[in-house]
Amino acid sequence: MSDAPDDWRWMGAALALASRGVGTTTPNPSVGCVIVKAGRVAGRGHTRNGGRPHAEAEALAQAGDTAHGSTAYVTLEPCAHRSARGAACADSLIAAGIARVVVAAPDPDPRTNGQGIERLRAAGIAVTSGVRAAEAEAGLAGFLTRLALGRPHITLKLAVSLDGAIALHDGRSRWITGARARAAAHLLRARSDLILVGRGTWDADAPSLDVRLPGLEARRPRIGVVGRGEGLPTHVRHFADLAALAADPALHVLVEGGMGLAASLLAVDLVDSLVLHRAPIIIGHGRTLGDIGLEDLADAHGRWAAAPVIALGPDRIERFTRIR
Repeated sequence: MSDAPDDWRWMGAALALASRGVGTTTPNPSVGCVIVKAGRVAGRGHTRNGGRPHAEAEALAQAGDTAHGSTAYVTLEPCAHRSARGAACADSLIAAGIARVVVAAPDPDPRTNGQGIERLRAAGIAVTSGVRAAEAEAGLAGFLTRLALGRPHITLKLAVSLDGAIALHDGRSRWITGARARAAAHLLRARSDLILVGRGTWDADAPSLDVRLPGLEARRPRIGVVGRGEGLPTHVRHFADLAALAADPALHVLVEGGMGLAASLLAVDLVDSLVLHRAPIIIGHGRTLGDIGLEDLADAHGRWAAAPVIALGPDRIERFTRIR
């Protein structure tokens, strides 16, 4: 592992590139690659829509002959398997004459799983791994969850009051948080490939579930509803139950609405990330999640790791990751 300032800085640039594709690259992960020679960027790339081209291929194409003798910073171990759509990225880096490769996270895909790094080293390329690995793995959450658990990475987003209510007693919840927090919710949508609500929320609110952020309007995550399927528009995917959701090919699922749906997901431990948009208001006699199957308070502890809180105007964004 390296703690060299240049490695840290250039891997940060690769991580920023990788973040651009999150939610658009299914079935592949969103990877970033920066090729650096003599302290200058020779090429850069990130995984494109639908998973191709890979980040390394895009960066190498941009660098051209300058890639020879350079250093490549990649957020995920270069793949070791050839597909019908292109050569293995490890082989492409070798053919381009790359002198050194800095990798953030290993690739647990059995088709690579260390073989990419081994192939690079066997070709005489110096490899440094583990640089900013935790950040890379956070961005790769959908891909890693798919490989580890065989299902999508599921994020539950809730807008809540100081006293934990998610709606008035009659179910109304527009709007608990302010405009800036709602814009952050649209960014979550843009980074998802499936947005999900319960049938009750669909019937009550008829949500558009689109992305309304300048520059990201073209993002079109699929929309799904859990519950009854009658009368749904043709563009809405129907999930009869949570087992059907777990079988969906999505990498990143965002659950936005439905107290019953939220409670059901928590009860069966299908929530990987919890995002609370907390407003400085007190509702009092409001609606909360309801029963999630908890019988002992001791079982509630040690399940969630908190990230730093983000302030957006008067609201607070609280993020938690399930500890597995």
